[in-house]
Amino acid sequence: MCVFCKIVAGEIPSSKIYEDDLVYAFMDISPINKGHVLVIPKEHHESCATIPENVAGRMFQVASRVGIAQKRGLEADGFNLHLSDGTVAGQVVMHAHLHVVPRFVEDNFHWNWRQLKYENDAEKEKIQEKIVGKLKMI
Repeated sequence: MCVFCKIVAGEIPSSKIYEDDLVYAFMDISPINKGHVLVIPKEHHESCATIPENVAGRMFQVASRVGIAQKRGLEADGFNLHLSDGTVAGQVVMHAHLHVVPRFVEDNFHWNWRQLKYENDAEKEKIQEKIVGKLKMI
């Protein structure tokens, strides 16, 4: 049983923010900013790709509400929603989870996104076709 499943089962304590029949939200123990919350499906899913749509939808609905509560309760200026799928994407706990990070104008946190350029429109269109072609198969 993974650490998040143990939290849902009550075997490991957590600072609960929200709970319903599908999802559980709790404070991250290593926050990017104070008030950082994780929203997880109660059922174990390693990847977001296996989460049923109704559960995934609830995760984002709850995360948005938590973000609004962070803005109001912590006087945050905004919030980020972040989900990493797989170790290559930065996922550390192999139970899908959505981060809700309160953001402040002067918090000095940067996601370190790089920004590439396509060589030309043809390259972009070829990649678009590959994605769209596989999307139709899902």
